[in-house]
Amino acid sequence: MITLLILMGLEIGFGAWTMGWQKEKEKWLKNRLLISGIQWGLILMMLVLPVGNKALRFTGAAILLGLRFLIGGIRYLIKRRKASGERGKLRTILGTVSGCAIIFLALLPALIFTGYQGLKTTGQYEVKTVSAILTDESRLETFEKDGSHREVPIYVYYPEIRGESTDVKFPLILFSHGAFGYYQSNASTYMELASNGYVVISMEHPYHSIFTKDTEGKTIMADRGFLQDALRIGNAEDGTIPEEEIFETSRGWMKLRTEDMGFVLDEVTAKATDVQSSENGQGSMSGKVCKGISHGSSLLGEVWHVERREEMEKALAMIDLTKIGVMGHSMGGATSVTIGRTRNDVDAVIDIDGTMLGEQLSFENGVYRYYDEAYPVPLLAFNNEKHQKDYANYGTNYVNGAVLANAKDGRYTYVKGSGHVNYTDLPLFSPFLSSLLGTGSVDARGCVETMNGVILQFFDHYLKGVGELQIMDAYEITAK
Repeated sequence: MITLLILMGLEIGFGAWTMGWQKEKEKWLKNRLLISGIQWGLILMMLVLPVGNKALRFTGAAILLGLRFLIGGIRYLIKRRKASGERGKLRTILGTVSGCAIIFLALLPALIFTGYQGLKTTGQYEVKTVSAILTDESRLETFEKDGSHREVPIYVYYPEIRGESTDVKFPLILFSHGAFGYYQSNASTYMELASNGYVVISMEHPYHSIFTKDTEGKTIMADRGFLQDALRIGNAEDGTIPEEEIFETSRGWMKLRTEDMGFVLDEVTAKATDVQSSENGQGSMSGKVCKGISHGSSLLGEVWHVERREEMEKALAMIDLTKIGVMGHSMGGATSVTIGRTRNDVDAVIDIDGTMLGEQLSFENGVYRYYDEAYPVPLLAFNNEKHQKDYANYGTNYVNGAVLANAKDGRYTYVKGSGHVNYTDLPLFSPFLSSLLGTGSVDARGCVETMNGVILQFFDHYLKGVGELQIMDAYEITAK
């Protein structure tokens, strides 16, 4: 913002000086070139000086203002000898306005984004990543009419094992993003877990994700109808939309997402079993490649579209198939709760600020019906402050309250001053965009670091059997 004000101040000041004291066209050309050079130079300084890792944010501005300076230089060389008379007032005003518009557009990425480079991890491991797109041949893509099958992208974060270790295994964590979210929405969480000895898979739900890609490289944007329904229901006041409509719409969302998540779990566990069986029968992990498994191996099959197959097989070989946790943000949290309820291979669940929609079995005569059976596995609900107040006010009349009260091991917590999006990395990446979606007054970095610490503690306790569980009812963050 300071840079923007300085550059626009130069532009406006130059325009005022031109109209008041320096109207000759020949001198205006020279002065225009000088001001453009100063503006470009300031941006170049932002790229060179260590002022917050702003290179990516200011690269576009450097290119745009550099081109402006170059064009101004060419114009000066061509027109300086023929320039005569005074520059008109209207033309000067229009030039100043257009100059300010160019500067604003050039700096727009820097205004929207922070240059966030991730949080420092606390674990002993470096983290590597590999991705794939899985094709569910049992389901057609309902958002298309071309008869194609449902494709689900996955992104794997796993510890890098150096040396000759062959038998190390890590618990598996599967993450589901929220409505019109993105697989990197909680990247700091995946990195923190992986650095502490977990294999973390962040999956995407095509047409629910803000954008993703299919196996042909085509970019798939969020479905317009889904966006409209999610925003309409999410922003509705009590009673403005019939509860029956909300229930039926949310059932459709949950069906798609739980089928996605169940499919990914089935594929990952099946292929991890195949890879580990092959490893035990033909060789062992050594360095970066599993001995006995060559690049292009058929172990993953045609369902898996993956470029770095050896790295994917290495990650799958690390998974402890007896220790599985699931978690998600918002609608992804609700999806995780349903998966924890309906599968017997899930050992712990974290719902990050999601209403547990899948626990609602029916809505009849103005009343929701929930499961009679207690929630079967350890469950942690991470609420934002407003969500926590709703939970406190409505108790078991609210689905989350009913589930937690009837859980074998149910817990909840929240961060004071938090908003819904504070439980993602978006406020660290773009405070402007996150403010449009719902953030609180809490320090964004402190909130995410606190959440990541609690998540690690929870999974360490239930999936690794280490550490005492000391989750507070509420956390208060002091800005650093």
